Amino acid sequence: MKNNVLIIVLFFTTIMVSAQEKKDSFVKIGDQIEATFFHDNGQIAQTGNYNKQLNLHGEWISYDRKGLKTARAHYNNGEKVDTWMFYSDNVINEVTYVNSKVTKVKTWEAKKVQVVSN
Repeated sequence: MKNNVLIIVLFFTTIMVSAQEKKDSFVKIGDQIEATFFHDNGQIAQTGNYNKQLNLHGEWISYDRKGLKTARAHYNNGEKVDTWMFYSDNVINEVTYVNSKVTKVKTWEAKKVQVVSN
């Protein structure tokens, strides 16, 4: 009897956990596809768009498993363009691309954090 109860509890626990996992989504908006990818814990991993040729296009944002932003990138028809931002702890790396090639890198580091309250 105890084994049957344990099996039933495990079965329903497995169903509940798998029901909480979010599936990656793709939504067609005009001539683009808006994509959202999820980590296995349900947090958003990445958002962005594909153009009609299915190339990365526009702004893409990446997040870690806790939901914190880790990167902001820009694509034009699959090519890396503009300034990308990479966030890690107290460091921000700013990387500028032209024709998918790195042309400039700048690093910002927070050495002293101060909270201001009104």
